Amino acid sequence: MADRFPDPKTEIRMTTLHSTRGPNYWSRLPITRMDLTIGAYENISSADVPWFTKAVVEAMPGLRDHRCSIGEPGGFLIRLKRGTYCAHIVEHVALELQGMIGHDVGYGRTRGGESTGEYTLIFEHHHEAVGLRAAALALEIVQSAFANTLDAVDYAVAELRALAETSSTPPMIQNVLCGITGGSQRTETRAEMLRLGFDSNDLIVDVSPAYMLEAGLPYSSSQLAIILDSELTDVPERFRERRRADRLVSVLADAVPEGGIVIVPAKAWEIQDLVRDAGCRVAIFATDNDVTSKDKKVARATAMVDGRRIVLEELDRSFEIGWIHDRSPVAAQVAAALATFTLNELQPAEVSGSARENTRQSGIPIDDRAGVAD
Repeated sequence: MADRFPDPKTEIRMTTLHSTRGPNYWSRLPITRMDLTIGAYENISSADVPWFTKAVVEAMPGLRDHRCSIGEPGGFLIRLKRGTYCAHIVEHVALELQGMIGHDVGYGRTRGGESTGEYTLIFEHHHEAVGLRAAALALEIVQSAFANTLDAVDYAVAELRALAETSSTPPMIQNVLCGITGGSQRTETRAEMLRLGFDSNDLIVDVSPAYMLEAGLPYSSSQLAIILDSELTDVPERFRERRRADRLVSVLADAVPEGGIVIVPAKAWEIQDLVRDAGCRVAIFATDNDVTSKDKKVARATAMVDGRRIVLEELDRSFEIGWIHDRSPVAAQVAAALATFTLNELQPAEVSGSARENTRQSGIPIDDRAGVAD
């Protein structure tokens, strides 16, 4: 009877498998990501295969308790009976396998990929090796269920339990001064910050959107973050769509302490909202003097260009913090000047003596009382 369906081990294939350790596009939690191509099973759901639901639930009874999008225990079982697709099922099986060894995990997502029949699924893990192996075993179990050859999953549980006894990858604890992302001018912005007094020992990290999408942030926390734009060119097409691109670059805010500051462009209101949702304050930069009242309503500080002057407005004061030159893009200069002022104002004691002297020479004021709550 199974012969009337295409061979699932040929049709359903893994194309990507990796883990992220830092905040990432999908979650602040460490996650496992797997990309699948499902071939003919794009048009074959769990409801189309008479034995599928019974086989997978008998092998893994805990799946009955999964809520899924219905939002209550038994929700995933209803989805199986009504018909859901194999990538989504692999996600739930991977979570359940971890639950069967006592790992309390429940977060997962499955989304369509670039082309028909391609999917990205992600799920939470407590132990990196367990998460990676659970993904591969979940795929194997779902393939077997579609082929009507699934028996027990004891072997998979035993393997994961053994892996769970091994040392897990240690949590990432690197702290940096500033992370910078955007579709362009990251390198120039970092260079401007170095010109304004920071040196190569100050951890100012250029985070490409492509890297962030694949691996998450390469550090655990930053004092400040700069988002230059969300006009992305180094990510798959679907992540260039405005809503997804805004979400991706806003991942930088997840590593900034609550109440910390993220520098964002004027009129990038969706990014501003995402940053504030992450518990951060926003400082806004513009390459002209066209900053709207909507920007100013949420901005802790605003840097803009007036002629060739870089002018900062903060609370009820306005003053010059730099001059535009011709050796770097204007956006990079304004964002770097605002970042340098903000870092010096927040924690001047941690800025090196040479940095403080250079910023004085550049015309950017340093408030020696900084650190007092505002």
